[in-house]
Amino acid sequence: MQAEFFKQVRASSVCSTIREKRCGPKRSATMRAMRTDTVPFSDAPTASRRPRIVVVGTGGTIAGAAGDAAQTTGYAAGALPIQQLLAAVPMLGRLAEVEAEQVAALDSKDMDHTTWLALARRVQHHVDRADVDGIVVTHGTDTLEETAYWLNLTIATRKPVVFTAAMRPATALSADGPLNLLDAVTVAVSPSASGKGVLIAFGHRIFGARDIAKTSSYAVDAFSSGERGVLGWVQDGRVDALRDAEKRHTVNSAYAPLRADWDASALARVEIVSSYAGVTGLQVEAAIAAGVPGIVVAGTGGGSIHQALLRPLLKAAEAGVVIVQSSRISHPRVTGDALDAHFIPSGTLSVWKARVLLTVALTAHPADPQACRDAFAHY
Repeated sequence: MQAEFFKQVRASSVCSTIREKRCGPKRSATMRAMRTDTVPFSDAPTASRRPRIVVVGTGGTIAGAAGDAAQTTGYAAGALPIQQLLAAVPMLGRLAEVEAEQVAALDSKDMDHTTWLALARRVQHHVDRADVDGIVVTHGTDTLEETAYWLNLTIATRKPVVFTAAMRPATALSADGPLNLLDAVTVAVSPSASGKGVLIAFGHRIFGARDIAKTSSYAVDAFSSGERGVLGWVQDGRVDALRDAEKRHTVNSAYAPLRADWDASALARVEIVSSYAGVTGLQVEAAIAAGVPGIVVAGTGGGSIHQALLRPLLKAAEAGVVIVQSSRISHPRVTGDALDAHFIPSGTLSVWKARVLLTVALTAHPADPQACRDAFAHY
């Protein structure tokens, strides 16, 4: 049976599945296969009302395919459609009525704002449906933490929105995607997941979108929330000890639902510059010349900034550029110092999450440093 699955995987492509006859060469990966199907599960029990979960596919390793079952590098990420991933986990039908929608088929290293916007709008559409109880999003691990936090800020709902992913492609021996997918749906149908913000189910643990970070490029246990810890656990169909997130999100986010006039060109451009030994001010000067309204600084340690970088940053702040002071550390704590009058401390947000929040805040409140400062205090 496993051999037959591998055979089907290798023969498939995004353009030939989810009942599509053809993908035109000019269609983007984001817009390809933008439709919803109900997944038929032969072993699903009959019931008058089971939870309905929409599983949204965006690509990634969880949908990856390789030429050999022992291959865990050099595979094609996002090669398999979401419908095929779900069909490999037939016991999902015991938990819920499951719909599948393919929003993108990306290697998540190539995630972009256009896909973020499309994903947010499709997720909002589904959570607004009275017959939908929750959402699961399959995603690549590389930028999952950024996309999950984006939705944490821009989706207005109390319904569970749960991301999952994999470190091994679907064709690999001991692929981790199927069990992670089962765990994600288990969380999505759990009443305890309501109102908790965007969650991530991975390796039997449940993370919050704000604090999760990828900490390994190869291990199956690839994510951590540092000292802030996981929000709960999921195993063998049980969700345990799911606690509340500490900061504002989803249902109480001032940025949700996503405004209709926001498109990729409307989103504020925010750049990240890094502090390191021997740095010059060229990064900052280039950002200023490009007219960016916001910069996030990946400082050292607690957010300290090299003098060669500090001078042009102070000049940029005086010119009206909003500067957020963060750290290169995966789980930082940047509380601010004498630079508070000029820069906004990122608190416990990573540099990548700080860029997401500053992008959203500046798009909602252009050229308003105080509104941005308030955002970092509450989100």
